[in-house]
Parts: sequence; structure tokens; C-alpha cells
Amino acid sequence: MGESFQITEQFSGEQFRCKPGQSVLKAMEQKGLKCVPVGCRCGGCGFCKVTVLGGDYECGKMSRVHASPEAINQGEVLACRVYPLTDLIIECQPQSIVGLDSEHTTTKAIR
Repeated sequence: MGESFQITEQFSGEQFRCKPGQSVLKAMEQKGLKCVPVGCRCGGCGFCKVTVLGGDYECGKMSRVHASPEAINQGEVLACRVYPLTDLIIECQPQSIVGLDSEHTTTKAIR
């Protein structure tokens, strides 16, 4: 197996491997972990926000609404747009499912 990086989620202790050039979210999904909600997978929705507590990484384009330059400097990034350069320690920040449901409405057809 070629080079890969170990990603550790601080609170759960879950660990998974991430290949160079692979996003943390993609590696997390391949391992079957669900520590963050998944939305658009392209840096726009903000659902997969994590905090990188240790290690080096590169970031792809992310919505400034969900990942401001200040937040990125503090390690608050979107897992779908984070590519490790070394082993990482992350903290997942799952959003409330209740908060997500309140944005959606259901309508019924009247007959």
C-alpha cells in the first residue's frame, strides 16, 4: 500500500487512513464513519465542518459563509475540501439534525 495519512477524530478516538490528494470526507465515508453530516461535497453547504487540531493540510475552495479566512486560520474547515499533507487530528462538529429539519417543509396535496 502506498503512502497514506492517519486521521484521528479526537473525541471518539476513531482512526482512518486518507490517501494523498483524497479529501478527509471521502476517506471518512470509505471507512463508514458518520461523524459529520454530508451535503454537497463541494465546499458550498458547510455541513461537514471539522476543526483540525494537529497536522498539516491543504484546503480547496470553500464557501466563505461557512469557512471564513479567520475560521480557516483557526483550523475550522470543511472536510470535503481538506487534503492532508501529514497525519491529522480532527474534531468533528456535527450540526443539529433538528436545525436542518426546520429549513425544510413538507406539503400535502389537497384532493
